[in-house]
Amino acid sequence: MPITSLDREVEQRLRERDVRYTKGRRAVVNSLGASAGPMSAAELHDAIGDAVPLSSLYRTLAVLEEAEIVVPHFGARAVTRYELAEWITGHHHHLVCVVCGTVEDVDVPASHEAEVNDVVAKIAALASFHPTNHVLEIEGKCRQCR
Repeated sequence: MPITSLDREVEQRLRERDVRYTKGRRAVVNSLGASAGPMSAAELHDAIGDAVPLSSLYRTLAVLEEAEIVVPHFGARAVTRYELAEWITGHHHHLVCVVCGTVEDVDVPASHEAEVNDVVAKIAALASFHPTNHVLEIEGKCRQCR
C-alpha cells in the first residue's frame, strides 16, 4: 500500500502524541479517507476485512479519536459513525437518511456557508454563547429510500 500525504499527516500527528501508526490504524484511516461519508464500525470492518479484528477496530478508533484524527457522530438508531477530522478533510456537512441510516458528506457553496455561519452566530447570541464551529446534519430520505 503506497504512502499518501494523508498517511504522512496522520503519522506526524500520532508521532507528536507518541503513538505508532500501525498497519491497522493505516487501514482505518485509508478506508475513512476513501469513504463518501462517516462509517460505522461494522461498515469499516466490512471494508477492511480480516486485516483488523473487530475488537482491535474499536481500540483503533478510540486511539484515533483521542489523537483527534477521527470524529464520532452519534446518529440515528444509536449507531456511532466515524469520519476523519475536519483538519484533514475540510469543513462539510451531512445528509442523514432516517430510513436506512446512511450518512453522506455534502459540501456547501461558500455563499450558503456564510448564511449558515450567520444563523449559527444569531442562535448562539441568544444564549450569550460564542460559537467556534458548527455541525449541520440534514435528516431526510436518500434517493434509494424515497
